[in-house]
Amino acid sequence: MSKGLFITFEGIDGCGKSTQLELLSDKLKELGKDYIVVREPGGTVVGEKIRNILLDKKNDSMVPLAELLLYEAARAQITEEVIRPSLEKGIIVICDRFFDSTTAYQGYARELGADLTDMLNKTATAGLKPDITFLLDLDSITALKRRTGRGEEDRLEALGTSFQDKVREGYLKAASEDPRIRKIDASRTPEEIFEEIMRWLSETL
Repeated sequence: MSKGLFITFEGIDGCGKSTQLELLSDKLKELGKDYIVVREPGGTVVGEKIRNILLDKKNDSMVPLAELLLYEAARAQITEEVIRPSLEKGIIVICDRFFDSTTAYQGYARELGADLTDMLNKTATAGLKPDITFLLDLDSITALKRRTGRGEEDRLEALGTSFQDKVREGYLKAASEDPRIRKIDASRTPEEIFEEIMRWLSETL
């Protein structure tokens, strides 16, 4: 059983995860907590190479199943190499996306199905689950406006708002079925969102 706390952030592209990760990181530093921040896909040498393949717009011929398996490969690597060892040392792990992303993006929006994605998620993580997941819920149009000026869109962002709408539906379905996932209204100010996140974490921290 892990000793550390495993916190993940989820949501469609442009929902504000990066801002909240930074705010939480600053707060943990202020509190003197031992923590690390990682991202999916990525976070390891192998994972970053897989990330480049997944997000490169030139790879637009990638089929959904290949996409799914690449995400799971990166997840297996970071779980074994970084996340599980850190938790066993009592370190707080904050992860920008984890397997809930696969449930929403590949299982629901790509229509590969929950049975397949759940099985592969469990295999890639050897059953490891976050202690708490914050779903920053935001509509696709607002998210798109927030992404404007952020740079060129990656392969998945370029699929447009209709795809992001499906991803959001997948997230909301997952949140309705798992109390681990805390749905946060991400249309508010970053300060208001972080205040709610800290209310959830105050007792644990």
